[in-house]
Amino acid sequence: MNSLMDLRVDAAKEIERATLEGKAIKVRATRWLEEVDELHRKMNDQIQEAKSSRCFVSCSTKRYRISRVVAAEHLKEIERLLEVGNSLAGSVTLSYPEFKAVEHIPGPSIQDQTASISEDLASIMTLLSDDKYGIIGIWGMGGIGKTNLVRNLNNELESNSNLPFSCVLWVTVSKNLDIKKVQLRIASRLGLNLEESSGADGMAIQLYQRLKVESFLLILDDVWEKIDLDKLGVPRPSDHEGCKIILTCRSFDVCGVMPTDFEFKMSVLRDEVAWQLFSRYARDVVSLEHIRPLAEAICRECQGLPLAIITMGAAMRGKTKPELWNHALNQLRRSVPCAAGIEELLYNPLKWSYDSLEAEGLIDERENYEDFFSRGITLIENLKDSCLLEDGSWEGTVKMHDVVRDVSIWIASSCSEDGSKSLVRSGNGSKEISATELSNSLKRVSFMNNNLERLLNDSVIQCSEASTLLLQDNPGLDRVPVRFLEGFGALRLLNISGTRIKSLPDSLLQLDDLHALLLSNCKDLEELPPLERFNRLQVLDLSRTGIRELPRGLEQLGNLRHLNLGDTHQLEVVQAGVISKLSSLEVLDLSDNGYIWKVKGAVKEEEACFEELQCLERLHVLSIRLIPRYTPHDTIISWINRLKAFIIVIGWECIPYSLPDIF
Repeated sequence: MNSLMDLRVDAAKEIERATLEGKAIKVRATRWLEEVDELHRKMNDQIQEAKSSRCFVSCSTKRYRISRVVAAEHLKEIERLLEVGNSLAGSVTLSYPEFKAVEHIPGPSIQDQTASISEDLASIMTLLSDDKYGIIGIWGMGGIGKTNLVRNLNNELESNSNLPFSCVLWVTVSKNLDIKKVQLRIASRLGLNLEESSGADGMAIQLYQRLKVESFLLILDDVWEKIDLDKLGVPRPSDHEGCKIILTCRSFDVCGVMPTDFEFKMSVLRDEVAWQLFSRYARDVVSLEHIRPLAEAICRECQGLPLAIITMGAAMRGKTKPELWNHALNQLRRSVPCAAGIEELLYNPLKWSYDSLEAEGLIDERENYEDFFSRGITLIENLKDSCLLEDGSWEGTVKMHDVVRDVSIWIASSCSEDGSKSLVRSGNGSKEISATELSNSLKRVSFMNNNLERLLNDSVIQCSEASTLLLQDNPGLDRVPVRFLEGFGALRLLNISGTRIKSLPDSLLQLDDLHALLLSNCKDLEELPPLERFNRLQVLDLSRTGIRELPRGLEQLGNLRHLNLGDTHQLEVVQAGVISKLSSLEVLDLSDNGYIWKVKGAVKEEEACFEELQCLERLHVLSIRLIPRYTPHDTIISWINRLKAFIIVIGWECIPYSLPDIF
């Protein structure tokens, strides 16, 4: 046993010296020390137990004999540990095979890239040289060129004679994170054989010991969620001088949870750069006089998204017939995959971004309007952080990249898990609807923002499962036939805003499940059918319509939460006790309508007065003008202060309101 303990002392000194030199220690050596210590403890316990027994004779010779007896019991284990210890003598540290500092990643060289890639690459190189930034996040929508950028970075470092890192490690992570696969990929690059039997934690320890002796750059491409560097076994740049981590992702949230020290957002290509890239892949055909305008139009449809430009350019290479280009352009405008590979290379990657979002509906009948509004803003911000929405041209607005819109329509038009799908024909200039496009498998139907002049009347429409029908912004549409709405019996949302309709058919009354009826900016609309049957209606928008009086049955809409009567200049009659009976109302816009709102005592008995609005206990948002001037009494002021947002104009003066206008 003495020989074993002497060997243990030597090994411990060797490990301590190697640790101070920054060398990685073999797991086998560490485990051997632990086994020797455990055996030594066990033998000491046995000796102490023998000493305390009645059979123990207080004689040094006897004690020596007891020690020998105990040692004899563990002779085989002692011999095994001696053998292992002798094999480790002088070699407790890991010796690693030679490996290439940078492994070339196949792809187009930087000379074949656009100028913007060179600019972005220079920016990343600058960030790498700054000690403040240990973890750098490169984020942007799918197909924008994140992988291409870091691939070029990797290959540029390969040819750099003054490489600031001892090694550059590339790992493609992908959507379903598998820590073990990432560990094995890093280990493979380093020539390290991980002991998989030691489990994830054991592999992390081995990987950490190996990496801590390197000044590495780790590139984690296509990250979708937080990666715990401790569980992975990668030293943190903040604790390990000289190492850096770059990750690419589609969502800003991923940068936040890592967390990164700098977030580099990639932007779409400028028009001239986009055309250069498209021309490079489509080749000489784009210079043909009869093709050039069509090629430019297709390039514009790609909206500066590199993957879309490359895919479409390559697909159209060598095609000299204008009919082929026209077809591709029309398909793009209809949001239909029109070229070989575009679905796999472009649409599916963007769909993954959509699928990664938490599924949630916009309407929750249990929420009040304020909570609903806040959740809507949160959802919009999440979409922006996932690069599925962008800030619009005006404050408070958002826009969607054309390719993302195409993919969204493609997703909606594909069958969902329950077999339903959407029909989206918005913004394509349609003048009429084809009956063959409508079927019972449709859940949502949109013909908004077109040139529709008439709706189907003679054909039998079968859209019994459709819950949404969007017909807004068709300025030539002046009539909704009775038979048309008969085919949409399950509608929950009907939007006919921005049309020239003068009335609505009685078949509207068959829509028992209608939750939202939107008729804004139907300036020729003067009356509606009786509304008392719509006991599930929650949103009614009659703003900028030509109605002269409130619809009959309005007071019976006990679930109505949002009523917009703003800019109804022809509305001159509001009967007393109608609006005040809308007990669920949370948002009410009465601004700039023809009815002159007055206080009690200044109106006729049958006319509505301002005070009766106090009955609306759930009201959060109000916009109204009061004439003539008057000073509100304490009760009114107390009620107004309970509102979350309001615009109250008294005479021509506006009382400040507490929240931004959300009408």
